[in-house]
Amino acid sequence: MRILVTGANGLLGQKIILQLHDTPDVEVIATARRPAAIKPANSEYHTMDITDRQHVENVLRMTMPDVVIHTAAMTQVDDCELQREDCWKTNVEAVSHIVDACKALNVHLIHLSTDFVFDGENGPLDEEAKPNPVNYYGESKLAAENLIQQSGISWTIIRTVLVYGVNSDMSRSNIVLWVKNNLEQNKTIHVVNDQWRTPTLAEDLARGCCLAALKKARGIYNISGKDFLSPYDIAIKTAEFFKLDKSLIKPTDSARFTQPAKRPPRTGFIIEKARKELGYEPHSFEEGLSILARQIGHVTLDAGG
Repeated sequence: MRILVTGANGLLGQKIILQLHDTPDVEVIATARRPAAIKPANSEYHTMDITDRQHVENVLRMTMPDVVIHTAAMTQVDDCELQREDCWKTNVEAVSHIVDACKALNVHLIHLSTDFVFDGENGPLDEEAKPNPVNYYGESKLAAENLIQQSGISWTIIRTVLVYGVNSDMSRSNIVLWVKNNLEQNKTIHVVNDQWRTPTLAEDLARGCCLAALKKARGIYNISGKDFLSPYDIAIKTAEFFKLDKSLIKPTDSARFTQPAKRPPRTGFIIEKARKELGYEPHSFEEGLSILARQIGHVTLDAGG
């Protein structure tokens, strides 16, 4: 099986490539706009601009994958709110390019989506919950989901929540690293305690993507962690694990934050469908912290794999 991964330089993309590289009878095709951040032996790499329809078609025709795992996206929620044209071009128009290429070549598409397609009034949520985004990022991701479902291609949509982890090119932080870095510098941080999520270790999400790819599973799957936590809970657990001063963590509520994009208060996922149909089983949050801690000292050597 030949599996092409978009966004190969991102946190999730790198984890997927490393896991697939160790999977028998799988050939990995990594793609991204920039040169490869990691390139395991015997892997294939191509630059690809997902916003360029012809470029997408050319790369897929040249590589002829059986499955595309589409991880590339504009995910900075506030940037999406303020830069709507860029957001739509990356999160919706680019998906239409990939869908068209998959349709022409009979390729199965696995598309990464988000808990932010929901309003956060009734979490945790299963796959049957009705989307109702409260910000433009969520609107763009829901539009992409709808486009895929109406396309007539073979597809999987994987929704996930608050991904954390470490890799070789941490140009973007995530909540665990942000907490750890600030507390190590003895900085006081204010963290909301009125939002709820099921934080997801990047390795677990990558595993879910790989399981779906190998099965060419069809439909929507929730792939996330299993612990239902507030960002404040996450910060406290991170401080305790790394033996940092948790008195520097101050609880606050969403109303005190002035962010361009509204956040859904209570999402998080029920993952029974993925457990039953894919054999997916995530680590606990504490286990995830332990995995991340082991990687931090070696990230420049093994790319966080």
